[in-house]
Amino acid sequence: MSAIQKLAGKFIVIEGLEGAGKSTAIQYIQDWLALQGVIEQNIELTREPGGTTLAEKMREIVKMDVADEQLDDKAELLIMYAARVQLVEHKIKPALAADKVVIGDRHNWSSLAYQGGGRGIDLQLINDIKQVALGDFKADFTLFLDIEPELGLSRARGRGELDRIERLAIDFFNRSRAVFQQLTEQEKNAVCIDASQGFDQVKESIHRQLDIWLASL
Repeated sequence: MSAIQKLAGKFIVIEGLEGAGKSTAIQYIQDWLALQGVIEQNIELTREPGGTTLAEKMREIVKMDVADEQLDDKAELLIMYAARVQLVEHKIKPALAADKVVIGDRHNWSSLAYQGGGRGIDLQLINDIKQVALGDFKADFTLFLDIEPELGLSRARGRGELDRIERLAIDFFNRSRAVFQQLTEQEKNAVCIDASQGFDQVKESIHRQLDIWLASL
C-alpha cells in the first residue's frame, strides 16, 4: 500500500499551549505530506474553536471581553463543544469521507487540558460531554508541542495583544500542560515534541515522528 493510500482519510491534530508554534508545525506537516505525494487539494486545514461560519461566531464569544459579564467556565466548555460539533460534522467528517488528510489546529484534548486542567472542571464530566457530542470520533494521530508556559506566553506576546485566555495566570497554563502531558502518555497514537527547540529541530522531530507513524499504518 502506498503512502497516499495509507494517509487517505486520516485526521492529524496539533495540540499545545499558547506560543507553542502550532501554525508553524502545521506547515511542517503540509511539507511532509507533500513529500509523501499528497497534493494540496487533498489536504484540509481546520482550527478550534472555529473552522465553519457558525463555529467562528462561537470562537468570538470565547475570546471576547465583556465589561459587565464574565463567561462562566461551564458555558465556555459547552460553547467549545458546540463549535467542535459544527466543525466535525460539517467540515472534518466530509473531508475524511472524501479521502482528504485533515490537519487540525487543536481538537478534543484542548478542552480536557484548558477547561479540565486549567479551569478545574471534572475530567469525567468533560469526557461524558464529549461522548454525547462526538461519540468515539477522535484524531488518528496527535502531536503535542510541549513548551514551558513562560516561554510560550512570551512568544505569544510577541505576536501582539493577548486575548482573554492568554491573559490567564501562569498556574492555569501549568495545570493545562500537565493534562496535555498525561494524555500524550496514555494515547498510543500521540507523541510529544519539544517545542522549545529551534525551528529546524522541531521540523526534524515532527517529520521523524510522522515517518514512524506512517510506517505503522
